[in-house]
Amino acid sequence: MNIVDNDITVTKHTKALEFIEEVTTNTDTVQKQVLSEILSISSHVEYLERYGLNGRTDRETYKNVIPVATYEDIKPFVERIANGDISPILCGRPIKGFSVSSGTSGGERKIFPCIEEEMERIWFTRNLVMPVVNKYIPGMDKGKAMFFMFTKERAYTPGGLPFCSALTVYYESSQFKNRPYDPFEDYTSPDETIFCKDYYQSTYSQCLCGLYQSKQVVRVGSVFVNGLIRIILFIQKHWSLLCNDIRTGTINAQIIKDASVREAVQKILVKPDPELADFIELECKRDESWKGIIARLWPNAKYIDSIISGSMSQHIPSVDFYSNGLPFVGARYACSECFLGINLNPLCKPNEITYTIIPTMAYFEFLPIFDKNQQNKNNQQEQHDAQELVDLADVKLGYEYELFLTTYTGLYRYGVGDVLRVVGFKNTAPIFQYICRKKILLSVDSEKTSELELQNAVQNAMKHLVAKFDVSLVDYTSYADTKSTSNQGHYVIYWELRHHSLDNATTTTSTTPSSSIIPRSVFEECCLICEESLNSEYKENRTLEKAIGPLEIKIVETGTFDKLMDYAITQGSSASQYKTPRCLKNVELLNSFVVSNYFSQEFPHYTPGF
Repeated sequence: MNIVDNDITVTKHTKALEFIEEVTTNTDTVQKQVLSEILSISSHVEYLERYGLNGRTDRETYKNVIPVATYEDIKPFVERIANGDISPILCGRPIKGFSVSSGTSGGERKIFPCIEEEMERIWFTRNLVMPVVNKYIPGMDKGKAMFFMFTKERAYTPGGLPFCSALTVYYESSQFKNRPYDPFEDYTSPDETIFCKDYYQSTYSQCLCGLYQSKQVVRVGSVFVNGLIRIILFIQKHWSLLCNDIRTGTINAQIIKDASVREAVQKILVKPDPELADFIELECKRDESWKGIIARLWPNAKYIDSIISGSMSQHIPSVDFYSNGLPFVGARYACSECFLGINLNPLCKPNEITYTIIPTMAYFEFLPIFDKNQQNKNNQQEQHDAQELVDLADVKLGYEYELFLTTYTGLYRYGVGDVLRVVGFKNTAPIFQYICRKKILLSVDSEKTSELELQNAVQNAMKHLVAKFDVSLVDYTSYADTKSTSNQGHYVIYWELRHHSLDNATTTTSTTPSSSIIPRSVFEECCLICEESLNSEYKENRTLEKAIGPLEIKIVETGTFDKLMDYAITQGSSASQYKTPRCLKNVELLNSFVVSNYFSQEFPHYTPGF
């Protein structure tokens, strides 16, 4: 099942598609082989011996003796490796370093062991993406990809092992650095701009290269779609400097100070191009709202390549606005722990993006998730079965599951925290839609509010606001205020809004609509809609028990969420991996940019028993 032809040819794409067909047809057989191989490699490690696996590699024994695990369960073992213990603790292969999660979805940064062979698996699986995309969007080998990539400085554990963001591990791997030329993966950004650890220099240089080669660009993207929006806002702020460099064929030495970056960029800016500079300047000045700017600056771009599922979906209207409706392609599904799967239907609607897990990447298990209504409809045996992890080939259509992994890198029945819904099958392999993170975001009393519930509440409130005013949501986060001066804790939701004037002659962009534009009563209605959208436990505690105070919406200044990201990067987060945290414990920074706040003026409707 290995692709041996490294040439970028039709034959290679054919073999890639044949591989997908093979592993999705024999899903359970492949999964048994993967688990057996993992356990054979790591049969002697301390973690497995602790539970008495005794070298067995069969699935039945493994599932009977190895318990499910959280990060807290493996953390002591990880820390021992980080502190220099070289005995076989988690993995039978040498640990070469650690990848670091962003910490923006789970609430804390985690580190996971890395081994050399895993990079080979990731590289191979990532190379399955373009053969699939090219089936639906041909000609992707006839131009360049303007895909923004960033790396972070490596740090070192007390034991001397490097650790850095998962994407930095990938970009700095020998597989990426020594990759053969591939016309389907021909980037506008030279590697030197990607490896530049100064975020500002890296961003400016990648934008400069992307604009200079604008007519060659056939796809535009970043790992997460919020990163692409940040790039557009960066260009909006710096386009005059970028145009000057293109017009003169020189590089602003006050910005790009890294000599290797300057040299690499200069090889692309081979000569002055005043005509292109004039064109970019004209397009940047044409419409202050920057509607359609992506399609205008990169006229040959065929799609947006970014992750837009889950909480990222709230950025879809903004990217639609900037791109004039270019198709979205959410091609990959991955996490810091493992590369998971790919989208086999790349031209689906953004809210219908699904992923087929590649069964060779890890051994996958799933915990069924039932809400109260589902439990009432199922018999006791089904409820009991819900507590058992089921295999990849045994999940059921329409059911939701929490994802668990057993990896080559030393994770065993590890709960990732992602909630997935089965929406179909590719041969015998399930097709999943990403729903949300399982972790509870908000709670001030006995109620528990999940990421998905918060996302739905915000979306419902925004529909009400958009119906009355021409605004869009730039970003949001939340906070459980249990330290209020009142006796009641309450939910606080921070919104950054963009207001687009309907007057084309005086088009402006404002992210802090004044009360003269949007009355206070409308925001108070939005507060109530948020409360009405939350679960019955919340509404019971809010309305019947009166244990929760009125929900509050705080409007923040333009650029506040950019400042939040900037702060996260200074604290060690990766620019490529950054996702806005949907709940914060410390909101001091956000509160310094609040321009107005509103409370729900009514209790949400609640009927006991429902």
